[in-house]
Amino acid sequence: MIIRTTVTFSVLLFLARILGKEQVSQLTFFNYVTGITIGSIAAEIASHDDVHYLNGITSLVWWSILTLFVSYITLKSRKTKNLLDDKPKIIIKDGKILEKELKSTRLPVVDLNMLLRMQGIFSIQDVQFAVLETNGQLSVFKKAAQQNATKQDVKAKINVPNFMPFTIIIDGKIVKENFTGQQFTEEWLDRELKKHGVNSIEQVFYAEIEIQSDGSFYMT
Repeated sequence: MIIRTTVTFSVLLFLARILGKEQVSQLTFFNYVTGITIGSIAAEIASHDDVHYLNGITSLVWWSILTLFVSYITLKSRKTKNLLDDKPKIIIKDGKILEKELKSTRLPVVDLNMLLRMQGIFSIQDVQFAVLETNGQLSVFKKAAQQNATKQDVKAKINVPNFMPFTIIIDGKIVKENFTGQQFTEEWLDRELKKHGVNSIEQVFYAEIEIQSDGSFYMT
């Protein structure tokens, strides 16, 4: 059983890597169902010695191949993708619920209100557009009067960062791969830590760098 479980675990890990991020993140109902099925097959192989091992592995691999095939077809054909995953639907427009579209999604109004509240919206009148995505999430575009003011709105100075923030230390260890392609060295990191009163990397649980357009660096 230990051997069966170890081999099944390795195969499942390999298949998860092959299937890609879309399957792992379960972006659609199809991805969700496929992920559950693959996990169920793997569990049957690993936990039931009355299941023929080779047949179980064959089923696991073949299901993954079928998933890859369907993913390829939906990538090439928008019609097929819409058939399998449906399309996003606008269910609120200009502060009013589109009753017909909402009924077609079989989403109760109370659940719609819950999805809005989860985004900090307590009145449907504040919504310009609301789109129910194929993964069941609600994307909301607020009315102009309800949107947060940006720096451009208040005419504040805008500094455009050259790079996105990245992690450099986790649990006292340097994340060396994040230094790839950056103009930083471990010696530079030591100097920056000492500026913050830190004498050893082992003392730091987590640190990240945000590079501003003026060339300054920030650590947390």
